[in-house]
Amino acid sequence: MGVSVISDEQFATEVLADGPTVLVYFWADWCGPCKLVSPSIDWIAQNYADQLKVVKMSVDASPQSVKAYSIEGVPAIRIFRAGQLIHHAEGAMTKSKLTEMVEQHLSSSTEA
Repeated sequence: MGVSVISDEQFATEVLADGPTVLVYFWADWCGPCKLVSPSIDWIAQNYADQLKVVKMSVDASPQSVKAYSIEGVPAIRIFRAGQLIHHAEGAMTKSKLTEMVEQHLSSSTEA
């Protein structure tokens, strides 16, 4: 399972519905750091497909979600579990930092 590209209209069914933990990656075509982070997002989607759903949202095409989840810069990451926002991060990060963040939130879901 790879990364799904969604829009505001799909946010409720793809992210907020009960289901797996969801990582939402907010990005923009014009964002240089987004181009550096995107391969790591794709890697996370492939390597954690059995535990995590990964979706991408263009900030330019998704103004409602950008406003609702206070996206102030890109790249930005929001992690949801059972329809609730459980973590947020903004700015570029390395693959190892991204992996560490994902691991932390996946392990906390099994302990809860």
